[in-house]
Amino acid sequence: MLLIILYVKIEAALNRLFKLKLIMENLAGKVRDIMIERLAVNKGSHDFDHTKRVHDLAVHLAKAEGADLEIIESAAWLHDIARKEEDDSNGSINHALKGAEMAREILMDLEVEENKIDRICSCIARHRFRDNNTPETLEEKIIFDADKLDSIGAVGLGRAYLFAGEAGARMHNKDVDIENTAEYTKEDTAYREFLVKLSKIKDKLQTDEGRRLGEHRHKFMTEFFEEMNAEVAGDR
Repeated sequence: MLLIILYVKIEAALNRLFKLKLIMENLAGKVRDIMIERLAVNKGSHDFDHTKRVHDLAVHLAKAEGADLEIIESAAWLHDIARKEEDDSNGSINHALKGAEMAREILMDLEVEENKIDRICSCIARHRFRDNNTPETLEEKIIFDADKLDSIGAVGLGRAYLFAGEAGARMHNKDVDIENTAEYTKEDTAYREFLVKLSKIKDKLQTDEGRRLGEHRHKFMTEFFEEMNAEVAGDR
């Protein structure tokens, strides 16, 4: 009799876990499908390829750090939903804050629990590098790190040059004055982005695994620009 009761309890627990897994997969899958369509209009530096890489990095970090995968996957898919709005406004719209608003509407339509919506949207609102809206929870830190890691290393360099091309910037200017130049201008080169932002990212990363990956990517990027400057100067 005791064995039967134990079996029933185990079976009920497994069924609950299975249903929870299905719910998590269904939510992440639904959000992913929505974003495939939404991001089709984005520029190449912030398209679905970028979002997919951020998602995969976030899942890797979540497993290493022990975070909530349901929150992580949904936030990763949605994190750049308002990037087109920021690009179209030449940076006057904050895509992280706007994205949190847009994500909330989608998640409400999908009838996601309010607590989960709050946690997902908080991850989106706190993922932007230039804000003082610092990530606090583990999930917020992981989305921040995943997005920033895709901005450095070999992939980050590719994206920096892609964005510079989208902005109509020069290929390179080793003597760029970062104090007297601005985003979305001819001087908004990949090297300027490195000096202003990318070179500082490794010290901003929030998780142990993120910092480990960041060290390697930072080293590669630094060596690349040392070579670029030497070649542009005619020294190599």
